Amino acid sequence: MKKMILLLLTVGCLVLCACGGGSETPAQTSGDDGAKGNAEVTSVIPTEKIEGNSLYVKKVENLSDDFIFGMDASSVIAEEASGVKYYNFAGEEQDVFKTLAEAGINTIRVRVWNDPYDENGNGFGGGNCDIETALEIGKRATSYGMQLLVDFHYSDFWADPNKQMCPRAWEGMEIEEKTEACYQYTLDCLTKLKDAGVNVGMVQVGNETNGALAGEKTWFNIQYLMQAGAKATREVYPEALVAVHFANPETAGRYMEYAKKLDYYDVDYDVFASSYYPFWHGTLENLGKVLTDVANEYGKKTMVVETSYAFTGQDTDFSSNTIGDGSAVVKNYPYSVQGQANAVRDVIDTVANKAANSIGVVYWEGTWITVGTNSWEENSALWEKYGSGWASSYASVYDPDDAGQYYGGSAVDNQAMFDAEGKPLESLQIFNLVRYGNEVALKADSLEDTYMEVDVNGTIVLPETVNAVMNDDSKQQVPVTWKVTEAELAAMYENEPQIYDIVGEAEGMEAHCYLSMILYNFLSNPSFEDGELGAWTIDDIGGAEQLYVEEKSTDSLSGTWHMHFWSAKANSVEFQLMQTVTDLPAGDYTFEISIMGGDAGETEVYPFVFVDDDSHRGDPVEITWYNDWHTARVEDFWVGEGCEVTVGLYVKCSGAGNGAWGKIDDAKLNSVSK
Repeated sequence: MKKMILLLLTVGCLVLCACGGGSETPAQTSGDDGAKGNAEVTSVIPTEKIEGNSLYVKKVENLSDDFIFGMDASSVIAEEASGVKYYNFAGEEQDVFKTLAEAGINTIRVRVWNDPYDENGNGFGGGNCDIETALEIGKRATSYGMQLLVDFHYSDFWADPNKQMCPRAWEGMEIEEKTEACYQYTLDCLTKLKDAGVNVGMVQVGNETNGALAGEKTWFNIQYLMQAGAKATREVYPEALVAVHFANPETAGRYMEYAKKLDYYDVDYDVFASSYYPFWHGTLENLGKVLTDVANEYGKKTMVVETSYAFTGQDTDFSSNTIGDGSAVVKNYPYSVQGQANAVRDVIDTVANKAANSIGVVYWEGTWITVGTNSWEENSALWEKYGSGWASSYASVYDPDDAGQYYGGSAVDNQAMFDAEGKPLESLQIFNLVRYGNEVALKADSLEDTYMEVDVNGTIVLPETVNAVMNDDSKQQVPVTWKVTEAELAAMYENEPQIYDIVGEAEGMEAHCYLSMILYNFLSNPSFEDGELGAWTIDDIGGAEQLYVEEKSTDSLSGTWHMHFWSAKANSVEFQLMQTVTDLPAGDYTFEISIMGGDAGETEVYPFVFVDDDSHRGDPVEITWYNDWHTARVEDFWVGEGCEVTVGLYVKCSGAGNGAWGKIDDAKLNSVSK
């Protein structure tokens, strides 16, 4: 413990002596005057609006001159080694970093892993992002007037909320030794960048460190490593900002808890940075609020250092993507180039105008495209050799349970800002256009899918219009023509209930109506899953002690809710559970409802139906024992046009033992084909 106290005093003293100037956002210029080996710097970042872009872009107000528009381009070197070529907007092959700068990006983010190689020098993949890779990227970024954001994972491979593995070289170290190793490693890496003249504007001490870092899982130890990284940064790049990085802003209280821990341990940092992927991380309103809370409470700068969105739902490299067509994620924007631009624009607007003291947005891996479009076999060979996929098989020596089993290509090629041929998408210029706006003629960008449910004994009426998502992210109804014949529609009545994809055309685009032919249940809240009676009513004749809707999945026939009854007094269980339905289509119907229970003694339980003045009573059912469900039915009764229908279950129990009890669930009122 004495050794630890001495170490912390030394680190703390050095940090305090070196932290001057660390609270200001760095200018977008070349490296410090003290840097060695400065390369020639020619800034190509535009200072005026880029003309000729066809996307609709709403202007973002209140953008500071030094607002950080970033791009994580960590995989570029591995991509280029795999044969990928990048082009500019004129269709000419060009250094991708020049193209990024010309689009308005002023910061390049690069992840750094300690040792992403096996003992034979085979790379783990994900760009094989060691310090040498960062050095090459940093020099190229600096030469075009951009600064570098160095993202230390303090791991030999991916670090994220679910994975914060210790670098192999640090395995077995006590926290004192690991802290010193972290400090020295950070110092050595940043010194290499400094000596090469790389303009480093920000350093992340950890990546998505949600309660863990480099194998440490207590804040008592995590903060030592963050302090060590900050100390090294202040010494080598005293003007650079130090950032901490977390994910899952949608989790209530998470960010304030992290900020509280950082404050308690007096961690030296400037920027509280967040990931924000709109398909995972909740609403933009929430993002702005949680960042504002941290900024206001602890006086820190905030920003988003990872965000992205898909420009297509399709995969291009034969290796599955994080999101795409059919993904079970929140899809707030179309998977289109315009949708991608709108998604990024809205994140920038939130950070600039709804998050306090917020300084920028970084797009994640917008250059990570497919290395080939011919076959999985060809691509796999490149991923393995050059590390241009998310993981190679060689990563199994470090991460056998994940990368070692599921290695493959880019999982975000459809979220890049270049197409599969390496040509930039117009969405790449969003980082310039948000300053000025780019109002073009309104047009439909995509069509929302239509979903319908039709009773197998009902009538199919396809909609005459569908929702179009316009290029300004508004929605309009547009006429649609469905490409389906009367014979095809008729056949849908004759088959078993299923879902049909009916294709149409609207605004020159393909429309889809997903038509579910079902045995429609005309009852409201039929399984009590609303958590209340809703349209049901109870006539409590006997005065039962318990008669209510209950949540308990083990006692439900389906779902988690059901109707519950219990009473200890003899003959006190007597009630009717009923629901009235109006405006039913004329025809024949069947009603059913299920019950189970116990200790009922002598019972009288039956279903009933009233159609105006006409009554129907089904056969009685039993109450036997726990989980022995019995279904009561009233078969084939006629409902005329405009008739009022009341369906229900009558229950009467004399009671035995500790009292009669039971559960009622899954009521159905279905039409019957004749």
